Parts: sequence; structure tokens; C-alpha cells
Amino acid sequence: MKPALEFLIKDEKVYSGALSCRGCGWSLLVRHLASILGENTVYVAPASCFSIISGPYPLRELQANLVHTVFAAAPATATGVRAALDRQGKKDTTVVILAGDGGTFDIGLQALSGAAARNENLLYIVNNNGAYMNTGIQTSTATPYGAVTTTNPGKGFKRAWPKDLMGIVAAHNMPYAATASLAFLEDLRRKVEKAKNTQGFRLLMIDGPCPPGHKTDPAESIHIGRMAVETRLFPLFEMERQHYTINYRPEKYIPVEECMKYQGRFKHLFAPENKYMIDEVQAHTDQYWVRLEALEEM
Repeated sequence: MKPALEFLIKDEKVYSGALSCRGCGWSLLVRHLASILGENTVYVAPASCFSIISGPYPLRELQANLVHTVFAAAPATATGVRAALDRQGKKDTTVVILAGDGGTFDIGLQALSGAAARNENLLYIVNNNGAYMNTGIQTSTATPYGAVTTTNPGKGFKRAWPKDLMGIVAAHNMPYAATASLAFLEDLRRKVEKAKNTQGFRLLMIDGPCPPGHKTDPAESIHIGRMAVETRLFPLFEMERQHYTINYRPEKYIPVEECMKYQGRFKHLFAPENKYMIDEVQAHTDQYWVRLEALEEM
């Protein structure tokens, strides 16, 4: 692991005064993303937390062009931006989508699949914080099993497993896709750089800390993100044309509850009558890891 000084951002590409919550992953993510991509970038943002954080027109957080679009159409909008830039001869300008899990896993999935199938020259960044955080913490198909949201019936926690977005992405046989975490900056920055220099449709899914939605201490955001990787709840891997590479293997086996116990959205699972659900999460996590290793070996 490189020392923290290695990741100091010397040339900020974002303005001060972001409208994010304390401990929000979006602001830190965009700082590192923008420092690598530079100002010769056009960002496309559908309805999401970031569409608020970046500020309403004429305000903007990023020192680059930013296009706001509707929930379902970010890849379609970005496709049009890409075509217009190419026609002007600006093929070196990077077009980047900044979307949440609601606009990716759910409402924007059809447009995402279409752009991926056409292999549009776009970089798709999904900040996966596991719910519709911007509009009131409603459940999405990225919401973890057992997590509390404001729209789950019954006792208020989800009883279905999250959608395997990376599996769906892999089925499109894309040039490059990867997962990344703000707790592992060397890995994250390497993947952003690699995605920047890859042609065609590529996607990065980032584990997005959200203190209000996850019911966590804002000061613990990075620690919880690190524990998600160490417990294999959020494994770090990349795919190139369906060829898998695991980027980080935890040195020791840490049970998932060591990450879940910091998050108020899972507090009810530690009640005696619900402990079996933690066991189910553990089994699901272990099975997914075994599957990843098998895919890598193939």
C-alpha cells in the first residue's frame, strides 16, 4: 500500500462548496476522478445525489462541462454528446456518466444495456450506495438483503438479494469493467486511468458510502468501505472481454457481521430472531467469492 501522500491531489478539478452530506462518497470519488480525467471531459448526470451535489445551473462543482439529464436516459444523452464531439473532431474528449444505483440498476438499465451493446465510447461510473438516497432512501435492486429502507413492507427491511450488475455487464462482452472502493485509492485511481485509456464502453462500479442512508457515523465512511472489501461483501475485481481478475484478496477471513455492525440499516439483524439472516448473507458472500475465483481461473 502506498503512503497517503502519494494520493494528494495537487491540481484540484472541483470547486469548493459541494452540497453533499458529511462523509458522502460522491465528493471524494469525484475529486479523484476529475484529477485523473482533467478538464477535457464532458460529464453526464441523471437524477441522483450527484445531480444535487454538483449544484443547479449556473452552479457546478466540476471544472468541466456537465450535462444534466433525466433518470432513464444518461447513456442515451451521453451517446449524443459523444457523437457531437466526434463530428467536431474532438475524439480525445472523454465522455463520462455519473449515475447512482437507481439510475443504473433500475431506471436506466435499458439505456445502459443499449449503449454497452453498441460499444459506445463512454465511461460509465456508478456510485452504488444501495438505495434511492436522494429522494428518501427508497429500496432499489442494489439494496442489500436485510437492509432497512423507507419503502420495504412488513418490518421495513429488504428480503430479496441485490441484482448482480457486474454479471449483467459481463454478459455484454465489454472492453473493460471493474469494481473499486474509496478505501483502496491506489486500486481505484489505477482503474480510472485504465478506463480513461480504453476505447469503447467501460464501466466502474464504486462502493458509495452514504451516512444518512446506511445510518453510519460520517467519520467511519472509509473504514466501513475498507471492511466491505476485507469481508468480501464488496470484492475488488476487473473484467476485460469476460476475462476476470481479482485485484485484492483479503489476508484473513473476516465475517460479514464485522462490517454490518457499523451500519444502522442492519441493526435489526443482530436481534436473536433475525440472526439467521446474517448467516444467509455470509453464505451468499462466500458463494459469490467462490464463483469469482472460478471465473478468474477459467
